Amino acid sequence: MEQTHFNEKYPVYEARIEKNETTAGSCQDVIARLKADIEADERTKFIGEFDHIEHTRNIGGDIAEGILAAQHVVFCFGLKLPNARVMAVRPRSIGVTEFDDHFIINFLEPPMPMATEAMENWVKALRNA
Repeated sequence: MEQTHFNEKYPVYEARIEKNETTAGSCQDVIARLKADIEADERTKFIGEFDHIEHTRNIGGDIAEGILAAQHVVFCFGLKLPNARVMAVRPRSIGVTEFDDHFIINFLEPPMPMATEAMENWVKALRNA
């Protein structure tokens, strides 16, 4: 996974996975695998899925050329609630964008190293699986 900064401000982890590197055939396949990882992890709670491309189309928004699907899987680690400010960085989501020959999978860096490691592992496991 690559660590970048979106808009020079937001720390993002991102992976490009070629379709020939995974058995996932669609954005929904990737989301289903991530959801299974989330549900199997006792530290996390699955919240839902969000179809970003459907929403953008419904409001007449712009979608970059080449994007076939764009969805989020939404969940929370929520191991502790030490103060109200932590609510600003919860829940978590992983975005999956599908193109003709690859997927881009990304997430905003969580404030907990354990959460970062878990999310990285889930994404890395998509290759050749």
